[in-house]
Amino acid sequence: MERYNIKIVEKKWQSIWSQKKSNSAILDKTKKKFYCLEMFPYPSGKIHMGHVRNYTIGDVLARYKKLLGFNVLHPMGWDSFGLPAENAAKENNLHPKDWTKKNIETMKKQLKLLGLSLDWDREISTCDPEYYKHQQEFFIELFKKNLVYKKDTYVNWDPAEQTVLANEQVIDGKGWRSGIAVERKKLSQWFFNIKKFSQNLLDELEKLENWPEKVKLMQKNWIGKSLGCEINFQINKKSASDKVKIFTTRPDTIFGASFLALSIDHPIAKDFENNSYFKSFKSKCSKTGTTEEALANAEKIGFDTGLFAKHPFDNKTMLPIYIANFVLMDYGTGAVFGCPAHDQRDLDFANKYKLKVNPVVRPKNIDPSKFIIKDKAFTEDGILFNSDFLNDLPVSQAIEKAIETITKNKIGEKKITFRLKDWGVSRQRYWGCPIPIVYKKNGEAVAVEKQDLPILLPDDVKLNVNGNPLDSHSTWKFTKLASGEKVVRETDTLDTFVDSSWYFLRFCSPEYKKYGYKIEDLKYWMPVDQYIGGVEHAILHLLYSRFFMRALAFNNENFNFTEPFESLFTQGMVCHETYKNENNKWLYPDEIEKDSTGNFIIKKTKKKVIVGPSESMSKSKKNTVDPEEIINIYGADSIRWFILSDSPPERDVQWSQEGVSAAHKFIQKLWKLNYEISKEKNLNMKDNDLKLERDVNKTIYNVTKNLDNFQYNVVIANIHEIYNIFNQHIINKKTSAAVLKKEWEKIVILLLPFVPHLAHELLETNNKNLHWPEYDEKILEEKNCIIVIQINGRKRGVLEMPMNTKEETIIEKSKEIDNVIKYIENSTIIKSIYITNKILNFITKQ
Repeated sequence: MERYNIKIVEKKWQSIWSQKKSNSAILDKTKKKFYCLEMFPYPSGKIHMGHVRNYTIGDVLARYKKLLGFNVLHPMGWDSFGLPAENAAKENNLHPKDWTKKNIETMKKQLKLLGLSLDWDREISTCDPEYYKHQQEFFIELFKKNLVYKKDTYVNWDPAEQTVLANEQVIDGKGWRSGIAVERKKLSQWFFNIKKFSQNLLDELEKLENWPEKVKLMQKNWIGKSLGCEINFQINKKSASDKVKIFTTRPDTIFGASFLALSIDHPIAKDFENNSYFKSFKSKCSKTGTTEEALANAEKIGFDTGLFAKHPFDNKTMLPIYIANFVLMDYGTGAVFGCPAHDQRDLDFANKYKLKVNPVVRPKNIDPSKFIIKDKAFTEDGILFNSDFLNDLPVSQAIEKAIETITKNKIGEKKITFRLKDWGVSRQRYWGCPIPIVYKKNGEAVAVEKQDLPILLPDDVKLNVNGNPLDSHSTWKFTKLASGEKVVRETDTLDTFVDSSWYFLRFCSPEYKKYGYKIEDLKYWMPVDQYIGGVEHAILHLLYSRFFMRALAFNNENFNFTEPFESLFTQGMVCHETYKNENNKWLYPDEIEKDSTGNFIIKKTKKKVIVGPSESMSKSKKNTVDPEEIINIYGADSIRWFILSDSPPERDVQWSQEGVSAAHKFIQKLWKLNYEISKEKNLNMKDNDLKLERDVNKTIYNVTKNLDNFQYNVVIANIHEIYNIFNQHIINKKTSAAVLKKEWEKIVILLLPFVPHLAHELLETNNKNLHWPEYDEKILEEKNCIIVIQINGRKRGVLEMPMNTKEETIIEKSKEIDNVIKYIENSTIIKSIYITNKILNFITKQ
């Protein structure tokens, strides 16, 4: 028997699939469709193990559905705009277009080495003018629907990237890519009106039954629906307004109010524009980001306006008015009342500025006279006190009573607000989709005519300039309208999350020139039946994609889709131990080895290695493994088998070179078993035929069930189990060759989604005529057992009987077996020994 030559076989089948276009999807209304999509990658240079896991999970599903008879769409493309290309271009003196193209070629070759069943005929790239032409067209349509607008606003400014970040792109007060502290800066920005769909985005979440609950909860919290009320406070002095309207979700704590806090952009703040102390305060505020998270973590500072507001239920109580850095103008009304006793932020502020702390909610079993607030606010549920008409009410009832009284007294009204902000999409960078807007001399923004699309990026751009390279381009930004009127182009480009908010539509009609999609194609292929990607995209990409579908459907009778992804699966990370040298510098796994005592040392210097915890693979910590190197050593099927075998797909997997080696050895075992089965010529011995058929039937059932539930690691355990069973049948030689071969072919088809190269080689056929094997439910339901019939301890036959059949019946039936008759007809049965449901042993003598 020849050893399985992985390299030759994998290259052979990849070539066959490519030549025959085995994975090219064609719209066929006679077939039920299945749209399988993994989140497309950014072409950073090389694929990593996270890509391998993500795309292998999707490929298993796509191949499985194809074997079930579905018309499968399984495309691939590139999320190819973005700042990393711009930065790499600066470092390597290479145009972003060339850098991106080179990386796409490399990564495409690597993905093909994995044997993925991808439809490369539908390949798209977001930096391709043919792609972003349609994106510009969508922008113009949304602009005309008033779903896109421009306004001056404070933004999250990343000083390292010199660009604006959306709130969702600020993590712990720092840029999601640069890791640099974000600043607050006022700029004129383009926004998508996502807030318009807040309630719908929230309501429709409940219909996404095949989404992980944790993702839905993350989106729900981000949308952040709040029920509360607005309250009007009268101001004692003349200012920009004679009253302040505040929003609160806790009107029950109104009697605990000790100050009002306004946003730095509140109209009243204009009264202090020339105040030197206010200017200094405003400058300090600029160092704080605009996200709620950034404001929560920042030091609480305020500017005392000298103004006071009357308490709405107590004219004798005057509340000082501050302008504070923790109040957002675009949440509620840009003004809040501070209740230090029951809000930690307010308490910190009150302690700093020596303001009153009036507790009004107490724990149920605490004496009001003994309840004191010190450094920690009481934010739990409780009973109202010191609160006039709200006294002795639990918080929930007090909120209702407060809103009712405020409305009745006409000092405010019930109000619903959302935490979700409109999506700022302007980016001050070159390598992105140009915004199709021009400006007239009077400042009016005008959409570019559709016949003038796409607006192409200029190739002759200077990237090593401060700020936006397009803004400093000498000719590109100056153009004319059809009338001849001179205009200036918008020099900001679109956030790359816009690019990924509709790419799944383009895959349905990648060659369609007239529009971004062909509606007939969408009606067949959409929505995506299974979407696969990391949970880190729960808020950004997934929420934006849901919005974009609604924006396209708004006032559009031809577009009837709102949810892009029917099912969502979020896979875990690929993890690896981390290593450092004695100078605390990171080391790559291939730089180290184990010495004779089992300790890790550096290969070159033989010095000791500091072994750190296992963490998700990242370039910064150098705990990465090159997939292409692993494929060259062990083959694609081995890496596919291992990456799915070690843990459930939704959990993190620990990378192990030994694990890949073990997968490689198991594939060789499967090859050997196939050879032995193919050479089997046993025609007469059929004792175990039924047993094997039952075991295979059970395996088909288990594998099918586990595949449907994304329990890929359990499927691999099922395969190991049936492999051992087949091995025993080969050793025992009690099974007919025909049944062995027939049942083994079914198992090979079960293998196909996981190790497609090996499976196709064993079947010696392309998968066009292959079908997923069916299991017999009746056999699964039967409660039969196989009873071994022995004579003097030696096996002479088997008997299949219902579980727990009476011993007398089994003895009677066993005496009808030819081989048993042969051994007992000239003997005397002394006694019989029966082990329930397992063995019947006749003790005889001549």
